[in-house]
Amino acid sequence: MNRRTDTYIDFYHKLKWLMFFRVLFTTLLLGSTIVLQIGDDISPLSRPMVVLYELIAGLYFLSFLYSLIIRRIKKLPLFAYMQISIDACLVTLIIFLTGSFSSLFSFLYLVVIIYASMLLFRKGSMVMAAVCSIQYGILVDLEYYGILTPFGMEDNLLAQNFPWSFVLYKVLIIMVACFAVAFLSGFLAEHVRAKEKELVAMEARVKRVEKMAAIGEIGPRLAHEIKNPLASLRGSVQLLQESGSSDPLHEKLMQIVLREADRLNLLVGDFLLFARPPAPKSGNIDLGKQMHEILTVFEQDRERCRGIRISREIEENVRAEMDADHLRQVCWNLLLNAAESIAGEGFIHVSMHSIRENREKYAIVCIRDNGCGIPYDKVQTIFDPFVTSKKNGTGLGLSIVHRIMESGNNRLDVESKVGEGTVFTLRFRQVR
Repeated sequence: MNRRTDTYIDFYHKLKWLMFFRVLFTTLLLGSTIVLQIGDDISPLSRPMVVLYELIAGLYFLSFLYSLIIRRIKKLPLFAYMQISIDACLVTLIIFLTGSFSSLFSFLYLVVIIYASMLLFRKGSMVMAAVCSIQYGILVDLEYYGILTPFGMEDNLLAQNFPWSFVLYKVLIIMVACFAVAFLSGFLAEHVRAKEKELVAMEARVKRVEKMAAIGEIGPRLAHEIKNPLASLRGSVQLLQESGSSDPLHEKLMQIVLREADRLNLLVGDFLLFARPPAPKSGNIDLGKQMHEILTVFEQDRERCRGIRISREIEENVRAEMDADHLRQVCWNLLLNAAESIAGEGFIHVSMHSIRENREKYAIVCIRDNGCGIPYDKVQTIFDPFVTSKKNGTGLGLSIVHRIMESGNNRLDVESKVGEGTVFTLRFRQVR
C-alpha cells in the first residue's frame, strides 16, 4: 500500500461520512416537515409542501446515487467539489422555500463551508464560501426586484419592503460570515492535517529508534562473535599461502577466501559502527561554515557529480551542538545517495535555515535532489540495516547516518516521490 492509496482511502471514508450525515439531515428535515404540516394543519398538496417533499426526495435520490457511483470514481476531490456544490444549491433552495431574505436557515451555508474545509481544506472552503455568497446574493437580488417571491410569505417580510441599505447590510453580513468561517475552518483543517503528518512521522521515528535500540543490544556481541573466528580463518589461510603450495588453483582459491574475508570483516566493522556508534565529541560548531566546506569538497568529485548541478542556500552564523566529523560523515553519505539517484543530468540543492519551536531554536538542513525517488513502501525501511536497492551496497550507509543523528539527539527525516526526487531533512538544536 502506498501513500497515494492511503490518502485515497482516507478521503473515501470522509466522503462516506458526509453522505451518511446528508441522509441524517434529510431525515430530520422530513420529520420536521411532517410535524410542521400536522401542527399548522397545512395541506400536503399545497405548493410549498409539494416542493419541500420534492426537495427531500431529491436529497434521498442523490444520496443513493452517490453511494452507487462512489466506488467507481477515481478523482475523489473533484467528486467532493461536485457534491458540496450541489449541497450549496440545495441549501439555497431550502432558504428560498423558508422565506428567502427572512429565512432562518441561512446558517446552513456555514455548515456546508465547514465540512468543505474538512474534505478540501482551505482552498475548498474558500471556493465554497464564494459559491454560497454568490448564490445568496443572487437570491436576495431576485427577491428585492420582485422577480422571485417566496412561497407563503407575508408582504411586510419580503426584501423589497425593506430599505435597500438594510438588504445590502444583511447580504454583506452573510458573505463576510461565509468567508470568515471558511478562513478559520480552513486554517484549523490545515493545522490538523499538519499535526497528523507530524504525528505519523514521529510514530515512524519512535519505531525506528526502538528497532535500532534492540539491534544495538545484540549487535556488538554478534559482531565480535563473527570477527574472532573470521580473524582465525584469515590467519590460517595466510599460513597455508606461506607454506609454499605451487598449485595455481589452490593459490587462486586462497586469494578468493582472503578477499571475501576482508569484505566480510569490513561489513562486520560497518555493522559494529551502526550498532554502537562512537560517542560524539561535544563541539559548538559553525554549521553554515561546515556545510560550505563539505559541499566544496563534494563538488570536486567530478566522477560522481558529472551532469549534476549543485546549488546551496545557507544561512550564516548558525551554531549547533554537533561532532564535526559526524556531520561530515552524515552529509557526505546523503550527498552520495542523492548523486547516485540521478541518472544523467539533474540537481542537488542544499539549504539551511533557522526555525523556532516552543521557545527553542533549531537549524534545519535540507538535501534535495530530483533523482529517481523512493517508493512509499520502501521509504519506511530505508534506515533499516541491510536494506538496499544498490547492486553492490551493504544497506548500512543510511542506517549508520540515522544512528549517528539519533545518538547526538538530533533528527533525520525523509520525503520522497517516485520520479520526482527525495528530500532528507536534518534537524539540529541550535546553541549560542
